Order: sequence, then structure tokens, then C-alpha cells
Amino acid sequence: MNPRLRNFFLAFGIVAIVVMLCTFDVDYAELVDKLKRAGAWFPAIVGIWAVVYFFNAWAFQIIVNNGAHDGRRLSFARAYKLTVSGFAFSYTTPFGFGGGPYRVLELNALVGTSRAASSVVLYSMMHILSHICLWASSVVLFICIHTVDAGLWVLFALFAAVCAVLVYFFYVGYRNGMVVKLFRLLTHIPLLKRWSVRIYEKNADTFAQIDSQIADLHSRGRRFYSALFFEYVARVVNALEYYFILNAMSLDVSFFDSILVLAFSSLFSNMLFFLPMQLGAREGGLAIIVNRLAIPGVFGLYASFFTRIRELVWIVIGVSLVKVGNKNITKEVCSSKE
Repeated sequence: MNPRLRNFFLAFGIVAIVVMLCTFDVDYAELVDKLKRAGAWFPAIVGIWAVVYFFNAWAFQIIVNNGAHDGRRLSFARAYKLTVSGFAFSYTTPFGFGGGPYRVLELNALVGTSRAASSVVLYSMMHILSHICLWASSVVLFICIHTVDAGLWVLFALFAAVCAVLVYFFYVGYRNGMVVKLFRLLTHIPLLKRWSVRIYEKNADTFAQIDSQIADLHSRGRRFYSALFFEYVARVVNALEYYFILNAMSLDVSFFDSILVLAFSSLFSNMLFFLPMQLGAREGGLAIIVNRLAIPGVFGLYASFFTRIRELVWIVIGVSLVKVGNKNITKEVCSSKE
């Protein structure tokens, strides 16, 4: 990536962190009190995300290195760095827009523009698909361990129908590619027609290459399902965050219930993905599932507090990594061309 662009991302990240700190509605005394009450559980709440990002990075590396016959391969260390930094910028921008461009720009020097773009698109699709798999499996889990009334059966039936449509959409997108079709669709939308036509005509060949690479990953079943498996494992490991928070509050709740808490909170936050850090959406999902699981309502407040602190810590780490290890990229590119 151009050093100026990298400095721009760094500056943007620093400004975003300052804004979040200034708008964090917790005074210093309350912050210290809650951290003291959490005790040794707080490092576990923050640290478990090192494991979550490990599986995210593994899936990302598989996707980027798919079909890498030219020797230009992404190392796991760089995949981990781009994963943490990419999510940091996604957390701090509306629609989660920032992480994708950052990853493409960083990957461009190593694997080329079309492969970088297709890899980022593929990973975003895989990340969303793993969420859908988590939501679907959580419905099954809820039915197995909790009583389901008539209203919930209707809700779950509607949810199953939506999941089926989404899975079919992703299946078609993976099998045939979706970038070209998406831009063709945009050319029929009045407000976006002129912009989308101009972008499509300028990048038609690149979009076709991206679709070809997307379809290629789907044709390699082992790589495709390995990436999906690691993304799904990351979601399950993520549930440990809520399990640790529940233990910090001395609440006797099973790990399975922690998975349900994660699933419902992530469902709501992804429904309102346009909000930076999903402000308010996660809390709404937590309130609903906490009520259903008969968990004390105060849990929602504590969970919201600790997840915000955890996000801030990892955003700081991710933004800091923007300036780390960039000299080695030149060596990696040179060695791959030899």
C-alpha cells in the first residue's frame, strides 16, 4: 500500500478511537469499579478474541491462497495482521465499509488487484455465511434445550425460510460469481444507473476475473468448506466472551446459553449493520434473549459495557498494526517473483 494511504488509515483510526472514547458514556469511577468486579475474567474477555481472530485469519489465508500457482502466497502472520486491522476499520465505519478497502490495498502489492479484490469479497461472503450457519444452528439448539411456545414456532419458521433464501443466494453467488450480476442490477436503479454504468464499463474485465476466482473457490470443495468451518469455529469460540462475562457476574449459565446470547445479539447487530460498532442494535438483541433465558436484566448492561471495552482494545491494536511489519512485504513480493 502507498505509505500516504497507510498513514491516512492510521490517522482515521486514531480519530475514530478518540471520538469513541469521548462518547463512551461511562465515568472513570464507574469504569474502574466494573473492571475491578470483573477481576481476572476481564483479560479472558479481551484475550479470547486473539483466538477468534486466529480462526478468522486461517479462513482468510485459505481464501487468498486459493489457486495461487504463481508462488504469491499470503503468510499466516500477514493474514492475522490484516484480519485484526481490517475488523478494526470495519468496526469504526458505517456499513463496516473501511475494512474491505484496507485489505484490498494491503494485498494488492502481494497478489495483484483482481485476486486481492476477489479474496476480500469472498471472505466477506464467507463471514456472513458463517453467521447464517450460527443463527440456524442456534435455532436448533434453542429448540433442543428450551421450551418453545406457539409464537416462537411461527418466528422460527419465518426465520428458517429467510435462512433458506439467503443460503440459496450465497450458493448461486459462489457457483457463478456475483460481482458482474450485482453491477448489472445496479444499472437498472435510477439513482445509481450513471455511476454503476461508468464503473462497470471501466472495470468489466476485472469484475469478470473476480467472478471467475469466486467460482473457482466454490469448485474446490475442500478449501471452500475448510474456510467456512474455520469461520464457524470462530463464531462458536466468540461465545466464550459472553460465557466469561456471565461468570464475572457469578451467574450459573451454560456455554450453550452463551451461544444463544451471541447468536441473538449478532443477529440484531447485523440487521442494523450500518451503525458504527452496531450502536444500540446489539443491546436490543441482548435484551430479547436475556428475557427468554431468564437471565437477570442487568446482564445486558454489563455485557454491553465489556464488549465495548473489548472492541476499543482490539481497535487500538488493529490500528496500531497498520504501521507494523510493512517492510517485510517487499521481501515477500520479491521472493515470490524469484
